[in-house]
Amino acid sequence: MEDWGYKTIVEPFRIKSVEPIPILDATARLRALERAGHNLFKLNSTEVTIDLLTDSGTGAMSAIQWSALMQGDESYAGSTSFRRFESVVRRLTGYPHILPVHQGRAAERILARTILGPGRIVLNNTHFDTTRANIEQVGGVASDLPVPCALEPELEDPFKGNMDLDALDRALATGGERVALVMMTLTNNAVGGQPVSMGNLQAVSERCREAGVPFFLDAARFAENAWFIHTREPGYSDWTLPEIARKMFDLADGFTMSAKKDAIVHIGGILATRRDDWADLFRNELILGEGYLTYGGLAGRDLECMAVGLEESLDPHYLRYRTRSIAYFAEGLQKAGFPIVRPPGGHAVFVDAGRLLSHLAATQFPGVSLANALYLEGGIRSVEVGSLMFPEARLQLLRLAVPRRVYTQSHIDYVLEVAQRVVARKAQIPGYRIVQEPPFLRHFTADLEPLHRPSGWRLEPES
Repeated sequence: MEDWGYKTIVEPFRIKSVEPIPILDATARLRALERAGHNLFKLNSTEVTIDLLTDSGTGAMSAIQWSALMQGDESYAGSTSFRRFESVVRRLTGYPHILPVHQGRAAERILARTILGPGRIVLNNTHFDTTRANIEQVGGVASDLPVPCALEPELEDPFKGNMDLDALDRALATGGERVALVMMTLTNNAVGGQPVSMGNLQAVSERCREAGVPFFLDAARFAENAWFIHTREPGYSDWTLPEIARKMFDLADGFTMSAKKDAIVHIGGILATRRDDWADLFRNELILGEGYLTYGGLAGRDLECMAVGLEESLDPHYLRYRTRSIAYFAEGLQKAGFPIVRPPGGHAVFVDAGRLLSHLAATQFPGVSLANALYLEGGIRSVEVGSLMFPEARLQLLRLAVPRRVYTQSHIDYVLEVAQRVVARKAQIPGYRIVQEPPFLRHFTADLEPLHRPSGWRLEPES
């Protein structure tokens, strides 16, 4: 594909509708953070200036998607919107059994409740939060097998999202019949949004077939992963992005997908498989918890928007802009003094909070500390990917996830300016302790408190 040829990052779209963003003063931000139990998930959106908490369901739909919404067939069964959605997914992936669900974790829940059970093992390059929780909730074992370089944030390697093949060989040999499934998360979110190479996918697929173990993809960011294969992996520069995506899907027996990421919709997901026996199990579980097979907990209009979004996600002009914008953000954060996971991925910049806040132990949640400091300084919301999200985490990261087609370069430049100010007082940023937590996915709803009040922030009397 021809390079753009200019240094300027041009958004390959025009803005047709805008909404105001909140700008709070420092006292209001501190009051909001304390009311939320120092957990940015619990802030109201009206208290956030730049929202980088997640790229899930936060993107801006295109004019074509909004027009497709008006074609939604809201029939309970046999909707024409489902048939259009199914046709797009089948053309993209080649899978015979395609089930819509309301979002990715619903697909994970169905998968876990039908094929897993106590002691059954799922091997993954790295499970993300809801995948792990759904496996463990039914008594399964979620085992991570990242390549060693994934745990070295500053190391430059094009495919740090890969699975460790030697570790996979050992796990398949020792796990035996307890290994129910091998999954690959594309891109590998928990280690910094790092992509997976086609060569690694092929090697994992071959090992699974030899061992008789089903192989699934967590394909939430399949398009961004395809772009990195196209631009970084030898032999794929002349392949189209749909061709690369199809080859990835051809290597697996099924996939789960949150369509709220690369398909750029506000709600929706997919569970698909080639296996007839598993498809029957999935259908039964879907009807119990999601709805009928041709709507899966969604409105017909949502299916229409998903179908369009899946096709738009593989536009090379969009993906070039998307990944270059993330790289610009990463470069700016490094200049501001933030150590980051290198190279930058496709949906977020991950900051090595443990290194930046080296005065804090992992048990003091440096990722939470940095996230809260960025909010207090400039109203920026982000998320910790460290010991709060994953109690056994080996990296203490902060994720700044960029919603698709939402923010302009000036928004990012503002975040970079805020980051510079936070770095200037990093030694005064306190650690945190947990006040209360739920049994699963504690990072969503836990209450925390600082070990001491953040330096420089004092609550002023309300006028």
